[in-house]
Amino acid sequence: MTPVAFHSVSKSYPIYRRPVDRLKELATFNRAEFHGNHWALRDVSFETKRGDTLCLIGENGSGKSTSLQLAARIFEPTGGAVEVHGRVSALLELGAGFNPEFSGRDNVFLSGTILGLSTAEIKRRFSEIEQFAEIGDFINRPVKTYSSGMLVRLAFSVAINVDPDILLVDEALSVGDHYFRQRCLRKVHELRRKQVTILFVSHAMGDVQAIGTKAVWLEGGRVVEQGSPQKVVRSYLHRMTEKDAAYLRRRGAPAGAPAPAAVTAPEVVETIPNVDTRRGNRRAEVIGIAALDPAGNALHLLEPGRPLILRISVRAHERIETPNVGFTMRNHLGLDFAGSNALREGHPLPPMNPGDIYTVDFHLDLPELYPREFSFSPAIVDGDLREFEVCDLIDNALVVPMAGSGREVYGYIHLPCQVRANARLAGNAAEAPVAT
Repeated sequence: MTPVAFHSVSKSYPIYRRPVDRLKELATFNRAEFHGNHWALRDVSFETKRGDTLCLIGENGSGKSTSLQLAARIFEPTGGAVEVHGRVSALLELGAGFNPEFSGRDNVFLSGTILGLSTAEIKRRFSEIEQFAEIGDFINRPVKTYSSGMLVRLAFSVAINVDPDILLVDEALSVGDHYFRQRCLRKVHELRRKQVTILFVSHAMGDVQAIGTKAVWLEGGRVVEQGSPQKVVRSYLHRMTEKDAAYLRRRGAPAGAPAPAAVTAPEVVETIPNVDTRRGNRRAEVIGIAALDPAGNALHLLEPGRPLILRISVRAHERIETPNVGFTMRNHLGLDFAGSNALREGHPLPPMNPGDIYTVDFHLDLPELYPREFSFSPAIVDGDLREFEVCDLIDNALVVPMAGSGREVYGYIHLPCQVRANARLAGNAAEAPVAT
């Protein structure tokens, strides 16, 4: 049975120009309408499987919170059908469902009762709720005295400790401090292992890619794209970058310096092994990317401690006042692992004229990474590190595996490390021998 499914769901809210129009509509026997409609959702369809973590992403006002409210049965859809099977625990608006005059303890019992638990069950779980929330003596004080962080701690603790089949979380974790967020994310992974279905709204794309099994991108109340978090997030971020570039163009770019003479790099790479997606205005474009050793030979395997030259060649089709060439390195999960660009490394590039070709070499000393495939996504933009316009960005243009050293890598990376036991940090005393 599908835990949560939306079938062509639409939701509208009445918009009244004046407060009196609401009264006039209620008093009119012929059901005359004195309002307009705001459509928060239009024809939205998606479904989850048991144990899924479905992440809803999109700009403010795109319909993400409305979707969770419909799944929580706070509202009914205007059109279509919403299926929800199982006990739902929701963490929606901050403090929603809590009585501000009640103590935290009283609100735990109130919320538990609303979620269908008996008083005996709540008493049995209260210790776990209190320990996870970690708000100390405030558990016995009125909720109206809580900070926003304390409020979300208690609300999240209640939501996860009522054995939900379905957990709804609406951006609440962004309020918590780093320590609490890390604990919450670990708890989310634990709930996933218990096959709890999670609907998660967030603007933190790193969280979406880390915990999501599926993503749905909403825009203007409609589904733009749904699928794997990595693919949907890439599309969404590209759209946001293009939107920001359009905003900068509307503001008007400052007049640039006179165009320099045409430039063509002495060495140019013109091979792009792979194109997953490609975005940008194409005022300039990436024409090639390669991984090379210091002698210029192609590398087909990344090795720890071995120098790597990532070469990216770009061509301008229009005048580019502030070109900046860079790359993003992704791991096998599609998470952005590392990256840099010429300006970030203190090497600003001169303006480009139409037809100019630049080649930028990034000399990297790779640490020991876990033996999986890593991809490089090259890009050229026009602008500085704060405001820029994407000309061309190619997702996963080059994929190269990392060779294993035979030693286990804990986590994602083994930091270069030397061990000295019982050694002094200063002075002339002899150091203990290095452990190998």
